[in-house]
Amino acid sequence: MAAANDVLISTLRDWGLPALADRLAAADASDALTPLAMFMDADWVVKSVMLGLGVASVLVWAIWAGKLVQIARASSRIGRDYRRLTGHGRLGAAPAPRGELGRMQAATLAEIAASTGLPAAGVKDRVAMELTRIEGGAARAMQSGVTVIGSVGSTAPFIGLFGTVWGIMNAFVGIAASGTTNLAVVAPGIAEALLATAIGLVAAIPAVLLFNHLTRAIGGYRARLGDAAALVERTLSRDLDRAAQAAPDGADVIPLAAE
Repeated sequence: MAAANDVLISTLRDWGLPALADRLAAADASDALTPLAMFMDADWVVKSVMLGLGVASVLVWAIWAGKLVQIARASSRIGRDYRRLTGHGRLGAAPAPRGELGRMQAATLAEIAASTGLPAAGVKDRVAMELTRIEGGAARAMQSGVTVIGSVGSTAPFIGLFGTVWGIMNAFVGIAASGTTNLAVVAPGIAEALLATAIGLVAAIPAVLLFNHLTRAIGGYRARLGDAAALVERTLSRDLDRAAQAAPDGADVIPLAAE
């Protein structure tokens, strides 16, 4: 165990974390029953569980922060493009913007160009299917990574419990080897084991809350995607009606390819 602690301390120094390495070294040399000291005295399996849960907790917070920034930027872009298309009132009246609404407009214009001379009703149906596909793909892309947070929230308590069970088993083995049930001998090993469950709960509870928060935020983003797709369909319908009225024979077909 001492060799494993030395490896851990030296690794932290190599990673440029001398302050944390010094604190762990002091905890390793201390006889006090502090969380850091219990961590350094724990079995290598229990210690691995604690480290894994700590890394998982950091990953959860990093994904949550990154997703919030991603959702905010995408929502802002959709809102800006929505207002621009509403102001122009026609598809292709301005260069298609980047982002999801731009992809929807580009796909709609491509379908119009490919459907020259075909009935307008069929164009609307095909555009609706393509917009649904784009909307679903954007929502799935935004959802990526969120399942990691949900997985940590659902499994971290059980991973911590595994560490606790393993640690208590070792504590009982130590009790049997020492031949005493003195609380001063028994308590440190059991406390080290219970620390794994505590860390598991510390990782799981925020993960569940952050997962629910991101789920609501992504739900709002999906609603904005739906509004954008509806705007494109409405604008397409008006453009097709204008084209039909401008046609000399009044036929319900696409007279010209989109420019």
